[in-house]
Amino acid sequence: MKTVLIVDDSHLILDLLEEKIKKFLDVTILKARTYKEAVKHIAEQDIIHIAILDLSLPDAKNGQIVDYTISKDIPSVILTGLMNENLNQTILQKDIIDYVIKSDLNSMEYTVNIVNRVLSNYDRNILVVDDSKFQRSVIVKMLEKMKVNIVTAVNGEEALNIINRQEANKFSLVLTDYNMPIMDGLELTLKIRSLYKKDQLSVIVMSTNDDPETTSKFIKIGANDFIQKPFTQTEFTTRVNSNLDLLDLFEKTKTLVTKDYLTCSYNRTFFFESGEHIVRKAKRKNKQIAVAMIDIDDFQGINDQYGYDVGDSVLQEVSKSIKGNLRTSDLVSRFKDDEFAILLEDITLENTTKLFKKIKISLTEKTFSIGKFSFSLHISIGIFYGQDEDLFHMIKKANASLKYAKDNGKQQIVINKH
Repeated sequence: MKTVLIVDDSHLILDLLEEKIKKFLDVTILKARTYKEAVKHIAEQDIIHIAILDLSLPDAKNGQIVDYTISKDIPSVILTGLMNENLNQTILQKDIIDYVIKSDLNSMEYTVNIVNRVLSNYDRNILVVDDSKFQRSVIVKMLEKMKVNIVTAVNGEEALNIINRQEANKFSLVLTDYNMPIMDGLELTLKIRSLYKKDQLSVIVMSTNDDPETTSKFIKIGANDFIQKPFTQTEFTTRVNSNLDLLDLFEKTKTLVTKDYLTCSYNRTFFFESGEHIVRKAKRKNKQIAVAMIDIDDFQGINDQYGYDVGDSVLQEVSKSIKGNLRTSDLVSRFKDDEFAILLEDITLENTTKLFKKIKISLTEKTFSIGKFSFSLHISIGIFYGQDEDLFHMIKKANASLKYAKDNGKQQIVINKH
């Protein structure tokens, strides 16, 4: 879990920022009202991912806390109650991410957005492609301030090889020069677009060429943005962040379309669409498929006794527990109400049986403590194993197994082998 340090002499600001950040982000919050308290927090932590700092503290009125966090390589955002030209110049000379004037709730929202962007950047991979060693070092230095993970290449050919090798840690953004030997930025952009869409991998082209036709040419073949060299740190950071924000927006839109809003498991539509591809692939390779339906016994009783909010929390915990026992390649969906569908490929019958016994134990031996209520669950599981006409018929047979389990005492696993 990432850590955020908030330093301000106002209890109101501390509590307000903590509340707003925790509403959107799962992070650890450290709060300090003085320079001394802040230094103590920093000394006690292995890493602080971002600090939000008041310029004037009771025991350090001239921004000493900012200089200290920067010396410890902590990305810092300045909070200030006023702004004048002298102060503006002083702030801009410091190696900070941004500054926020404490004026109203909007400024607090803006601060949360900055925190979200910086914390997201820790998990972002960016590829810098430029044949100039000096230019690469300049760009890398700018990106390092943004706390992203950076890989470099000297031409388009090397960049493509890196992209193909880096499948496990995919890139979010490629920053490429235009004029390079072996493969230039134009050809690189074309090849990237043959592999990835604009909402999967962003491409920003950098060039000294100021011909408007050049910009248009790159945009037409799939570049997301174009930056004229030389550029300032502010312009560069703004463009990079804007493209990363857009990728986040694309991802959120996809999530709304493909995932269940409550449990974050895939929805029924996505399960069928992706599942059919998996089934067809398994048929071509003559591999067996396991399709399982997991149902919470007497779930309506939980809603009736404890309330629907508790029922929702149970579904979230069940979803998390199921996914915690699966491989990344396995497909899990909230199929309807309290019923989850799971599709497994390339798995033996023995391992299928072991897996669902493990899932059942993880759910039934756990005590669910939600608010003032504590209780345990009973689970029924129906499984189809083998091959059939299509996914629809496999689900139908898994459902038949589930119905048999429900009709014959519940709390059991029934497997239909075909």
